[in-house]
Amino acid sequence: MASEISPKAEISPKAKIGNNCKIFPFVYIEDDVEIGDNCIIFPFVSICDGSRIGKNNKIHQGSVIAALPQDFNFRGEKSYVEIGDNNIIRENVVINRGTHRDGVTKIGNNNFLLEGTHISHDTVVGDHCVFGYGVKIAGDCEIHNGAIFSSSAIQNANTRVGRLALIQAGTTFSQDIPPFVIVGGKPLEYGGPNNTMMREAGINEKVQKHIANAYRLLFHGKTSVFDVINQIKDQVPDSPEIQTIIQFLENTKRGIMCK
Repeated sequence: MASEISPKAEISPKAKIGNNCKIFPFVYIEDDVEIGDNCIIFPFVSICDGSRIGKNNKIHQGSVIAALPQDFNFRGEKSYVEIGDNNIIRENVVINRGTHRDGVTKIGNNNFLLEGTHISHDTVVGDHCVFGYGVKIAGDCEIHNGAIFSSSAIQNANTRVGRLALIQAGTTFSQDIPPFVIVGGKPLEYGGPNNTMMREAGINEKVQKHIANAYRLLFHGKTSVFDVINQIKDQVPDSPEIQTIIQFLENTKRGIMCK
């Protein structure tokens, strides 16, 4: 089915628009843009060069996709934003493209970005994540599947958030947040395992208890992260989820929160 495109939208003839899209008045789309099938682009959205947008996405008023990076290292190189399928991007969301040549900011599938979210250059977001009102994600960050950011949370540069982690409202952090946890407060504190989301994800109660034990070793022990990894391997029954925790801890570069 042909797309429904308002004559009041300003769209480059070089842009590639999929089938059955609806593009409202006053949308601005530049040359080097690709949009998949069944997308809805609401009024006053700007989709800039380097945008690669999948299928079934809804992008609401005032959002800017592939905005120039807010990075002093940017020299005008060609870079990209890649957005998967089935994402909802609400009003006034800004997603910056990569800083360096062929750099990419990636948003996966089935994510929900609420009003005022900002995803900065070269950040990689997985699937099924939620970003609350006014969440700000700095450059070069990594956010794994199912992470939830409550309103006004701020993630500083070069940090990671693990799978199914919950960041409470107003939290600012500069170190990695491991998988399956709830964190928040000023100063930042570990608030326990995220049992609600683990249950929703089909992680059974026995494994949830093993995860809680792993995090007792991490957050209540007095040893280094290196030693905690060995303790988890020795003391906690193995499972894919425990391996996820171990691998996350092993790969930290900025350190783990509260350690």
